[in-house]
Amino acid sequence: MILILSGTGDGRKITQALSQKGYQVGVVASTGYGRELAVEDGALLVRDKLPVNVDAWLAEMNVVAVVDARHPFVCLQDKELIKTCAERNIMYLRVRREETSIQPSELIYPVYSMQEAAEKAASLGKNIFLTTGSHDLELFVELKKTHDVRLVVRVLPEHRVIKKCQDLGIKSKDIVAMQGPFSKQINKALFKMYKASVIVTKDSGKAGGTDTKIDAALSLKIPVVIVKRSSYSSEYEFGWEEIIKILQANFPL
Repeated sequence: MILILSGTGDGRKITQALSQKGYQVGVVASTGYGRELAVEDGALLVRDKLPVNVDAWLAEMNVVAVVDARHPFVCLQDKELIKTCAERNIMYLRVRREETSIQPSELIYPVYSMQEAAEKAASLGKNIFLTTGSHDLELFVELKKTHDVRLVVRVLPEHRVIKKCQDLGIKSKDIVAMQGPFSKQINKALFKMYKASVIVTKDSGKAGGTDTKIDAALSLKIPVVIVKRSSYSSEYEFGWEEIIKILQANFPL
């Protein structure tokens, strides 16, 4: 079995292509919507997360390759999975996500951690529009207490995600539950509607809509705090089409 850790459009493309070619494909997707799509795309096994004892499970499922197609800020932190794959002689591949090409601007503030992003955002405006999802949300919620800011969060329309926001004290009127990606026009309309004074985003590349967020913010003269990826090894990274070719070459049917 080839296991796809999905969470991006590229993960869907790989799942569809491999399933159509006759490969047994398993998919791990953290959202209900992602799991529904995986079934539609032909996955034989669908899970919401990897089991705690992932080592034994990979062996039990006879997984020969793992394709990490999650959000780049998630997969880059998963060093244990890479180690496990190496020990099990399982091929590990990661989908390459190009960083966003950004024109120099005095309104763009690159940082390299969510902690930095929270601190910088608090120094730039009182109405923070967060487009980084529900991860590390606690850092920004703390700003409401220490810096008296309003926090607007754009997250997936998933029950568990919205509940997390509410449990952290974010008011319903400040939760924008929408499924992306978003055009420049939609971003611009939302930023205006919520009177954003600073935007926070991760550099998820063009596929993640980073460029349209920045374009919308700059057109409104709103500063943008962008979380860049720290340096990392790219030896496992390939484009999604390259990954399919590599898998076919190493695991011919």
